[in-house]
Amino acid sequence: MSLLTLSVCFSLFSSSLSPHPNTAKKSGCFKVNDCKCIMKDGSGVISLKAMGDVDGFLGRLKPVPADGMPADAEVLLSFSPCQHFSQPEDVTGSDCTNVAACLIVRYHGLNSHYINYGRHEGNEFHYNHTLKMLSVSYFAHDERPMTVVHYHCNPNQSMSVIRVQSLSMEEPLHIWVESPCACLNACAMGDLGLGTIFLIILSLSAAAYFVLGSCALRPFRSSSGVQISPEHSVWCTTCSLCTERRPARRHYADMTHSEQ
Repeated sequence: MSLLTLSVCFSLFSSSLSPHPNTAKKSGCFKVNDCKCIMKDGSGVISLKAMGDVDGFLGRLKPVPADGMPADAEVLLSFSPCQHFSQPEDVTGSDCTNVAACLIVRYHGLNSHYINYGRHEGNEFHYNHTLKMLSVSYFAHDERPMTVVHYHCNPNQSMSVIRVQSLSMEEPLHIWVESPCACLNACAMGDLGLGTIFLIILSLSAAAYFVLGSCALRPFRSSSGVQISPEHSVWCTTCSLCTERRPARRHYADMTHSEQ
């Protein structure tokens, strides 16, 4: 009997030390769209839409330190978290067409080579609750990500800033961003889509309809109890005004014809 008691106590103690399976399952976030994810535990939303500038860029033609590149080569990066863009803008059929990240390699300051380094479609979201960091992977042509952007929650920042960029020939391009919008629910309130706006308008219209309708109903007693019926003086006011104005116009027209 004592052995059974010890085994039960040991199992309870070990289960208390191990992480709860529900907690492990709820860690991370669900992808809502290419620019937003919601926490699995329902604690909040992170939206990337407000991280860019007026044109949607988080970095435009920003120099990138690269390993293994020739000394006369200049590497630049343009990146937008949510807005599709194309570079160069006046050239069609470029590899950087409707992309999220574009890498520009210039040789001798003259010839430029544009490389697609990730699109918004098919990007993947991974959230680390301990570090308060959202990592988004952007893919170009294959299953291997070309760009991985790490958005770190920093409420002390007034705007989103790229801190570090790392580019190598064997690894994806890594970008570390400090942003207040990487914090939960920080910049998600202003990100309203057309569907959300439509639902808000529909809800307000329904509420106004029921409020005005309750004011326009008249209760009365009957054999079956208290009932309510529409108040004709309220619902028909507009119609009565319209019907009263038309005969007046006709009467005025008849008077003018009789005087002539």
